[in-house]
Amino acid sequence: MKDKQKFTMDDLLQIMHRLRKECPWDARQTHESLRQFLLEETYEVLETIDQKQWQKMAGELGDLLLQIVFHSEIAAEDNRFDFSDVVDHICKKLIARHPHVFGEKQLQDARQVKDNWEHTKVRDEGRTSLLSGVPAAAPALLQAQRLQEKAATVGFDWPEIEPVFDKVIEELHELKQAVKEGNQQEKENELGDLLFALVNLGRFLNITAEDALRKTNRKFLRRFQHIERQYRGDVKAMQQATLDELDKHWEQAKKNEKK
Repeated sequence: MKDKQKFTMDDLLQIMHRLRKECPWDARQTHESLRQFLLEETYEVLETIDQKQWQKMAGELGDLLLQIVFHSEIAAEDNRFDFSDVVDHICKKLIARHPHVFGEKQLQDARQVKDNWEHTKVRDEGRTSLLSGVPAAAPALLQAQRLQEKAATVGFDWPEIEPVFDKVIEELHELKQAVKEGNQQEKENELGDLLFALVNLGRFLNITAEDALRKTNRKFLRRFQHIERQYRGDVKAMQQATLDELDKHWEQAKKNEKK
């Protein structure tokens, strides 16, 4: 099999089946032990998208697909489901939630399609709330985005962006007031409200807050590492430098990025 020029989905399933029987590490994995890898591989795919590394993306998607196949194989061993059930489930879901493609329903634009998708999930999955289905383990910024998007499908949303700006400013003032009063719980509450308002602002700008912050984190990392290089990684030298000196190197890093 190793000399095959082009592998298929069936090959992957066979390889995984064999690994579970013959590889000591693969054989002892469980759904729980694989959780970290599922999350890690997802973020690695996101990184290739952020960096537009399209050739590398194929490999990272393969790593993510492996996790799905791995979980499916474990489930099959316990007679819960197998990979064919995974495929069957998503095919049925896509057909059911695209009645404008596979049925007679008329939906005029992408917004209506998205709203219909959310409402269909509530009906078909017996959910008690429109806001159900947002993973509790998801990053908080992403949770906020999805909660707001779901609520917006029934019109619980600002009609335009100006009130959203006003809300951000209002929450910032309330945070400053909480800081003055010195109540730690209130400071945390108001900071949370401000972050929630900023996520909402990003949504009106068609920006996913989670993606925006991830990119800013990478930008901070690049620029701070530039500062470190100026001191050859000498932490003591950096500690002894003034903030103005450090900031000068920071500004130089910003200029370098624009060249």
